[in-house]
Parts: sequence; C-alpha cells; structure tokens
Amino acid sequence: MTVKIAPSILSADFARLGEEVRAIDQAGGDWIHIDVMDGHFVPNLTIGPAVIKALRPHTARPFDVHLMIAPAQPYIEDYAKAGADYITVHAEADLHIDRSLQLIRSLGKKAGLSLNPATPESVLEYVLDRLDLILVMSVNPGFGGQSFIESQVEKVARIRKLIGDRPIELEVDGGVTAEIAPRLIKAGATAFVAGSAVFKTPDYAGNIAALRGL
Repeated sequence: MTVKIAPSILSADFARLGEEVRAIDQAGGDWIHIDVMDGHFVPNLTIGPAVIKALRPHTARPFDVHLMIAPAQPYIEDYAKAGADYITVHAEADLHIDRSLQLIRSLGKKAGLSLNPATPESVLEYVLDRLDLILVMSVNPGFGGQSFIESQVEKVARIRKLIGDRPIELEVDGGVTAEIAPRLIKAGATAFVAGSAVFKTPDYAGNIAALRGL
C-alpha cells in the first residue's frame, strides 16, 4: 500500500493559492488538505467556504476539509456545497458527534473525525461505522510548523486495531517528516497531512516522494 499524501495549503503562498493547488496536484499530491480555523476552537483564523469554492475548479483531487471550528455542525452544509469531498470535525468541538457524521454522509460526503493529542481513542468506539476517515493530530491544532508529538505513534497503532477491517482511512496531521513517516506507516497510518514538509522547497514532487519513502 502506498500512503496518501495530503499537502496542507495552510503552508502554501496565499497570494497564489490557485497556482499552488495546481502545483501540488501535478507534483503527485493525493488530496488537498484545507485547514479551517475559527480563532475560537483554535487560536488562528483561516479559510471559509468562498475560498474553497474558488479553488475547486483548479483540481479534480479530493478536498480534505478539516473543520477546526466550534460549533461545526451549522457550517457543514456550506463546506459540502463549496466542494469538500472529505469533511472532518473534531471530537472535542462537537456535543453531537454521531449527528454531525450522519449529516456529512447525508450530503454525499465522506465523514471524518479528528482527535487532539490528549484525546483518547475510546471516543471513536461508538461511531466507527459512521466514519470514512480518522484524523490523528500529532501536534496541537492551530498553527503549522510544529514538532511531532511522539506519543501519537502508539495512538495510531491502537486506532489501527480499533478499525480492524473497516474501510477507514487513518490520517496523521502535524510535524510529519520523511524520517517520522516510516514509523507511522508501520503503526497503520494510510495518509499524511504535510504542510512545511511539502512546501519547504520548490521541489514539491520530491518532497511528496520522500514522505512516501520513495
């Protein structure tokens, strides 16, 4: 299995977002990861539905939209209409996780649930059959360029056991480098969000290949 790479446009040049999205598509990125932050659930403000809608014509790659907002449920439909393919909400930000996941799927989108570093994997137990993606935060959400939190490798391994044979993507977000990636793949990760690891140099294709171990 080849791990999927989802370059995060949080680390892209915001003055050239359309061009950057096309570049990471051509460089072999599997998904386009879009971090949505509200300045409330996390200490930063980023992209709204209008920007996603404007970017949608620039690539056919899936948009992996990560809602770091509270509450998320009132905005899910807006992001679905804007062109999201995966919509991921945070376990810590949603009082009614099951309802939100049902809503995402009812809109024809793939449903994801994200866990902060200190959130136990037990929160997944009763919603596994509503999930298409689990996103493990390996940094505290809100900013790019942070260092990987080592405890999340074992957490990924435990979640892999919970998933069993279900067709759920297991994605890791935060501080993933070419050196850390092989350990996460061994633990069971199937996808990586990569911001600075992809955008750190103009060789996006080489940086993506390095994360795959190629």
